[in-house]
Amino acid sequence: MCTVSFIVRQRGYLLGMNRDEQLSRVPGLPPGEIPMDGRLVVCPSEPGCGTWISLNDTRVAFALVNWYSIKSRIRNDGVSRGTVVRAVAAQISQASASRILSGLPLKRVNPFRLIGVFPAQARIWEWRWNQKALACVAHPWKSRQWISSGYDEPAAQCQRSRTFERALGQKGAGSRAWLRRLHRSHVPERGPFSICMHRADAATVSYTEISVSGRRTAMAYWAGAPCQ
Repeated sequence: MCTVSFIVRQRGYLLGMNRDEQLSRVPGLPPGEIPMDGRLVVCPSEPGCGTWISLNDTRVAFALVNWYSIKSRIRNDGVSRGTVVRAVAAQISQASASRILSGLPLKRVNPFRLIGVFPAQARIWEWRWNQKALACVAHPWKSRQWISSGYDEPAAQCQRSRTFERALGQKGAGSRAWLRRLHRSHVPERGPFSICMHRADAATVSYTEISVSGRRTAMAYWAGAPCQ
């Protein structure tokens, strides 16, 4: 359960991610710097060292959302999807990331969609794992959103996409302040379909923001629902 918004900016991009989780889940840890395969990676983490979003020193970002529309699930001896982003976080090309992903024990990983942002090539790649095959899809360098929901994924995608498209027409669209307003939005109402999600058993538990512009690269993190 997550919402990822990618926004094209002059000489860079913004990436905002709401992480939605069961309220009973152990909270994630704030971002830290990790040397990895000769690169420097910044990412928040789970207690088991997995992560859901990362940024490396070449400005390449990765973010993962669960794919609930695929009903197949691992029953026993599963591998956390949090290991997927960690495995590719230091990579600087689609080819090298694909090579690493193909070597993971994916048969033990539940369905996911992995977004890779490669600013040097002005390209977005999306890897889709449905427990049968790993596909890789290229997206143009334009603003877009990815949505997952364990409650009702098609309905959440419809409502949040509508909210996103309407927000793109607002004054100040594309700014950091605008992106933060979007990710704390309760349109159409505070509940399972709003971008800042709230249910009795689950909610948006953190917001992570990547900002790349000119020579500046940063990751910001908020522990808790963005509306707070």
